[in-house]
Amino acid sequence: MSVEVRIPKLGMSTETATLSEWYVENGAQITKGAPLYSVETDKSTTEVDAPADGQVEIIGEIDAEYEVGALIARIT
Repeated sequence: MSVEVRIPKLGMSTETATLSEWYVENGAQITKGAPLYSVETDKSTTEVDAPADGQVEIIGEIDAEYEVGALIARIT
């Protein structure tokens, strides 16, 4: 079973965010709660933790802008 990793809603008016950095490489193992990526909005940069243990399949590209809720990775 895989867990989808999506761009989080970071504020009431936030509609998009830019994927700033991946802290792991594609195919890496990660532990739930470990830093996974960071996103940037017009107001802040936020570090997002892994929602599950497993192997990371990266879909999203660094410096690309995504709508809140967009799929950017899977953890299997």
